Amino acid sequence: MTGDSTATRAEVCVTAVVDAFRDDGEVLASAFGTIPAIGVRLARHLYAPDLMISDGESRLVGGTWAVGTRPEGDLEAWVPFRTIFDLVWHGSRHVMMIPSQLDVHGNMNLSAVGDYHKPKAQLLGVRGAPGNTVCHPTSYWVPRHSTRVFVPKVDMVSGVGHDRARAAGPGATRYHDLRVVVTDLAVLGFSAEGRVRVRSVHPGVTVDRVRENTGFPLDVPDDVPETRLPTVEETRLIREVLDPKGLRDREVSG
Repeated sequence: MTGDSTATRAEVCVTAVVDAFRDDGEVLASAFGTIPAIGVRLARHLYAPDLMISDGESRLVGGTWAVGTRPEGDLEAWVPFRTIFDLVWHGSRHVMMIPSQLDVHGNMNLSAVGDYHKPKAQLLGVRGAPGNTVCHPTSYWVPRHSTRVFVPKVDMVSGVGHDRARAAGPGATRYHDLRVVVTDLAVLGFSAEGRVRVRSVHPGVTVDRVRENTGFPLDVPDDVPETRLPTVEETRLIREVLDPKGLRDREVSG
């Protein structure tokens, strides 16, 4: 597969999202953020036709449409809010969330920064993160890879990491499936011990730069590949169909 050498950093991030979802089959692909939204639509268009994508309200929609616009595809199903919980409990969903903090074991915080009883900043709350992380595949998108996000210990656990899932027992570990962390610098996964591990670095990024921007020791293999470039066709679809206004470059520059 030949990569497009004209691809921007944002477009490389899109292809990393594509690869996170391309083999999922018939599941609800819930992607938060501009680049994840482009990625799941591109994954369905080219590789995973059975992926289910919501219009962000109460319907599953077919087709391929640009981010920031109304869906133009066929209505596939009505999914009121209560139906989302059925998909969650049955594991028929892969979510990509945006963490405010993430630690070495994959514990995620999007609730509050600082002491829980008197936080410096109140954020979104746990949202669906506890159920997501113990019921179905969960991935993360970090638009700015930094020590503010990748911390030694999260201030509050919203999404369950490997260490806490093991401590909670089989009820938490049975379907616990942290897949991938895509950032503007690299693609991360998890080692057999459940620690954050570097899978690839984006073109032009060094492993040392990833280390410097991570607040804990990373598991780094001896040979770290570059994240793949998008194909010429993937680049065309990103630029002409999925994001003609270039909204991806507002989320990741370079």
